[in-house]
Amino acid sequence: MSYISHVVDQNNKSNNFREVLFTGQKSQLVIMNIPVGGEIGEETHAHVEQTLFVIQGNGKAVLDGKETLLDAGDVVVVTPGTRHNIVNVGTGDMKITTIYAPANHIDARIHATKADADADKEDEAFGEAVI
Repeated sequence: MSYISHVVDQNNKSNNFREVLFTGQKSQLVIMNIPVGGEIGEETHAHVEQTLFVIQGNGKAVLDGKETLLDAGDVVVVTPGTRHNIVNVGTGDMKITTIYAPANHIDARIHATKADADADKEDEAFGEAVI
């Protein structure tokens, strides 16, 4: 099963913190909306590589403690084992499209807020079980 969409439009229309758009056999497409002052939350994926593309907004990437400022058009590739976080330091929402390889979330999962995502223990366990 393949997938085609205009991901920038989908990302710009979504106000959900995280929305899984597509899950394939070896990768997953997810859009995120980080509100002003918000963050993804520090995490480390043992077996998942994550590519994050900033669609809109300003933020900072923190990879193993090193901070780098981000603007629309920037990409961050997080290799397995890297402690990372993305923080919105701008004045508007930060829109991110991310690709996980392999998938890190339950297919079609939508979290309206970071609190919803943090409370979803089933989704968290799915990501931690990836090998």
